[in-house]
Parts: sequence; C-alpha cells; structure tokens
Amino acid sequence: MKIAVTTPQGNVGRHLTRMLIRAGVRPVLLARHPDQIPADVAEHAEPRQADSRDAGQVIAATADVDAVYWVDPPAESPDPLDDYRRATESLVAAIEVNGIDRVVFQSSVGAEKRHGAGEIDGLAATEVALDQSNASVTHLRCGYFFTNLLFEVESLRAGRLQTVLPLDAPMSWVAPRDVAEVAALTLLNTDWRGRRVQAVHGPEDLSWAQVARILTEELGREVRAERITDEQMRDQYLGAGMPPAWADALLGMSTGLRDDFVPEQARSIVTTTPTRLRSWVREELTPLV
Repeated sequence: MKIAVTTPQGNVGRHLTRMLIRAGVRPVLLARHPDQIPADVAEHAEPRQADSRDAGQVIAATADVDAVYWVDPPAESPDPLDDYRRATESLVAAIEVNGIDRVVFQSSVGAEKRHGAGEIDGLAATEVALDQSNASVTHLRCGYFFTNLLFEVESLRAGRLQTVLPLDAPMSWVAPRDVAEVAALTLLNTDWRGRRVQAVHGPEDLSWAQVARILTEELGREVRAERITDEQMRDQYLGAGMPPAWADALLGMSTGLRDDFVPEQARSIVTTTPTRLRSWVREELTPLV
C-alpha cells in the first residue's frame, strides 16, 4: 500500500510522516519544495514535487498511490475560498485519473454547516466534492489547534488572549500530533469503505477563560482572556496586512460557530484524544514566551 501525505512539514504532516515511517511505510511526500524536507525523513520516504493547486502536478505525483492524506493548503491569493476550490479540483482530478482508493481529509469542526463559517466553508466544499468522488473518504473534523496560540506570542507576552467568542463558552481544543495519530491509524486500517466522519476533539472542551488560566499557570505570568468586538478583530487582521477577503474568512471561522452552533459529532471515546493543553504549553509555547 502506497500512502501520500500533503503538507508533510505542516503542524499535522510532520508528525504523520514520522508515524508512518515508524509503522514501516515509505510514504510519498507531496511538497512544493521537496528539497526542504529534512534529510533523515527523506531517507525513509519518497519526496515528490507537487503544488496542491496544480492538478497536473498532483496527478503526476500520485500516479501509483493507493491512499492520500489531504490538507487544503493555506490561502495565498486575495480570494481564499478560490484557493480551496483549486486545491479540491486537483485532488478530485487525481482520484479520477489515478483511481486513488482512499482519502483521509483534514477538515474542521464547523464544516457540517456547509456555509457561513468563513474559511471553513472551503473545507466544507472539499468534503462535498470528495463525497461525490469514487474514493472512500474519512473526513477528520478537527477541533481548534493548540498551535494557533503560536500566532499569539506577542499578545501573550503582553498578558492578553483576545477572542470574539464568549469567554465562558467551551469548545474542543486539540494537539496536531493527536490529529496525526488518528490520521495514521485511519490510513493504516484498510477495512473501512464509503464515507466516514471522524471528529478529533482533543482531551476536553475548554473555554477561553480556562485556557487563559492554564497559560497563566504554565507561563508564570498573568494572561487575561479578553473578548473584543468583531470590528476590532477585523481591524487587527487588516492592520497585520491581510487582504479584506482573508480577514473576513478568518473572522468567519469564529463568528460562524458562535451563535447556536452545535457540532454534528458529540464528544465520545471515539473523538477524544490524550494530549492536554497544559503539557503542550509546557513543551512548545513556554520556550517562546
């Protein structure tokens, strides 16, 4: 069985690649710049050049592949949803031309809404396209990544954790490494067929106020959760140089899941993963803050 991994150096991909190697698989690593893959990883894998938004490159790079772990790459153009559309078209074309049998897709909690959740709408469109393809597919509906806190290092140094969400509303937070583990087990299990949705919720639901308390205790400095308006958050995105469509898409990921949203997959033993935020902060965030 030949397994391809996209974004092999991303938050999830870098863990997944190594897990597959440890399992005895020689994964195909699809990367825009395969020469940048670490030598110790490349030695046990097959790096191949492919831009996920270029259908011809994706088709060529997956000609002999049986299964794919697919991540829609981050937006680059002024229209983020168009970037998602182009990546989706590349994947669907590769499935059709190469007869790829199984796809594990990195989606998000909120994709079940299909519309009205900002950038998550791009993931929802990929889900719909994959469901209409000939491949068996598992959609990993992931919670909020711990690694998103890495974008807040400067604010955390100033003792602030800002959000547009209610401070006491719990939501799922998950370590990318745990997503990689679920992905690896799913890819290596050849018994499933058809369409599956597998939520990955992390160890527990946390509110922003609870996250701020954990950060305070682990970082050794006070971090206060602060709710700001949608307009204030959008202005911050624009001030950081984001195009307006990017700012709206990013903001929509929060506002679209804020009012009366109930995830399609309830937390259970199936969706709960082990890595706790406290340990991740201690190992990954504390050295930076």
